Amino acid sequence: MQLQKGRLILSLFHTKIDGVPQFVSYFAPVHRAMQHLGGQATPKQVYAYLTEHEGLTVEDMAHVNQNGKPTFENRAAWARFYMTKAGWMYAPKHGVWALTEKGKQATELTQEQAVALFKSAQTQFKGHEEEVEAPQDHVQPESTQYWFVGAMWDEGDQTQRFMLEGIWQNGYEDKFTDQVQAMREGDRIAIKASFSRKHDLPFDNRGQVVSVMRIKAIGTVTRNHGDGRTVDVVWDTAFAPRDWFFYTYRSTITRARVEDEVLARRLVAFAFEGAPQDYAFFMAQPYWRERFLANDDGLTDGTAEAEGTEEDTAPSTSASYGVADIVAEGCFVPEADLQAMLQRWQSKKNLILQGPPGTGKTWLAKRLAKALIDSKSPSDEQLRVVQFHPALSYEDFVRGYRPGGDGKLTLTDGVFLQVVEAARFQPDVDHVLIIEEINRGNPAQVLGEILTLIESSKRNKEAAMELAYPRRAGERVYVPENLYVIGTMNVADRSLALVDLALRRRFAFVNLVPGLNAAWEQWCLAKGMDAASIAHIRSEIEALNQEISQDSALGAQFQIGHSYVTPHEAVADAQAWFAEVVQSEIGPLLHEYWFDAPERADAAIAKLLQQA
Repeated sequence: MQLQKGRLILSLFHTKIDGVPQFVSYFAPVHRAMQHLGGQATPKQVYAYLTEHEGLTVEDMAHVNQNGKPTFENRAAWARFYMTKAGWMYAPKHGVWALTEKGKQATELTQEQAVALFKSAQTQFKGHEEEVEAPQDHVQPESTQYWFVGAMWDEGDQTQRFMLEGIWQNGYEDKFTDQVQAMREGDRIAIKASFSRKHDLPFDNRGQVVSVMRIKAIGTVTRNHGDGRTVDVVWDTAFAPRDWFFYTYRSTITRARVEDEVLARRLVAFAFEGAPQDYAFFMAQPYWRERFLANDDGLTDGTAEAEGTEEDTAPSTSASYGVADIVAEGCFVPEADLQAMLQRWQSKKNLILQGPPGTGKTWLAKRLAKALIDSKSPSDEQLRVVQFHPALSYEDFVRGYRPGGDGKLTLTDGVFLQVVEAARFQPDVDHVLIIEEINRGNPAQVLGEILTLIESSKRNKEAAMELAYPRRAGERVYVPENLYVIGTMNVADRSLALVDLALRRRFAFVNLVPGLNAAWEQWCLAKGMDAASIAHIRSEIEALNQEISQDSALGAQFQIGHSYVTPHEAVADAQAWFAEVVQSEIGPLLHEYWFDAPERADAAIAKLLQQA
């Protein structure tokens, strides 16, 4: 309780609407704060207003959730997230919240309206918000937005129907709803179809397959129905379809990021203003130059993809992939926890899996990457893997001079800038860089300016910086929003570098622990191991891990992970298999742990080898 203007008010922190998460109680206060602040404010201004006017105490402000995030601020941020999905708020730029016209005109939200708003939102987050950080703002320009959308449904091409009915509709009930709700009156919209072509092109493609996007219709949004599916559109009936090359969108709906990308501005000019496409400009970009101009003899390398005619095909032809697939492949982390990891990564952009040896960090990192990309077999460009080591340098990872074929030093981009380039030129496709053993080298030295650029709030052109080795005067680089970084960290290796606070602030950290649980047991049973042997192995490893954890010279970070005792193929004799693992893998590790007390290692090994 707090006294305010002669009346007692209940602290917002303790207000709860029955049947919904506590942050739903913040909808109306956040809306009031935004209206009082003129319809646009920074999160800090909103938090300050709520603190002053909603009865929050010092104790309320000091409370944090299990991830160390201030609980009050996180709830307010989740309220902003759901109100954005409902079309009441948006983000005109990074670090700024704003009310839409719908939000400005709305009156005081009742509890019933807040509950209805929450339940109507299509989101995968429900149930985990209290302990998961709210997603970052998705920037929407204050000026006109430009949308490129598909029209292929299971029933076929809907373009003519859309034009006759004066609408555009999202063919999915559970996908792309956020983007549709972000469309505003006055935005421009284009129906497109994406495919590939190798022959009959208006330029010399040197036999290479070229990505094509046919602009089939253009129009102007006049009303958003607010359901995440339908907008009213005035279509330009005089528009004739045109083909655009190189920089194409294959996702069902993509907003052209004209505020960050010159390529997007050229696309908008082509689609909505009738400007011609400068083919030479695009072919001269590094990403395409290697494909179309580098081979002066005109010969292909035989690796180009086949020409396609199927419109609006997905970026990858591989099957979809999600957290259920990770569990099915032998992950012993609960599906809900995997989903929370994925959501945290999508919000923070950068994630590190850390834990003792044998907890499956690299294994899980690769599968989380596939789940984020939503592809069982992502392309080599979409998923890159690199390992840090003591000899790795900034010049290797980012950019530096290397000997060329002519014997001269050549300024060459490292794997990170290669991934940045691929993500930039495929803006509607998620890209992942996996960094194994991120603390095995010197992260601060290897990353350099990239340590700042990968921060989730700096994924835009405004935050672009000059690199240590610029290609030209004034060159500035930024990391696009569709590039995600995931690292692994062995916390038991004494030889590894300590991770500084600057790196820790840019990454979310997830701790993996030995998982000898029911899921592990079921996996072992499926591999032919008998229940008695499984119970014996679990008991012995858990006892060993308890001893390791209680050792003041070691600790919990040196425990033996479940990967050591997880069979990959059928096991005929479980006891013999376990004995072999102990002698060839666990035993040598224990001798490394207790190098100054070999008799202790021998005793632990002997105990493990005792028959059940």
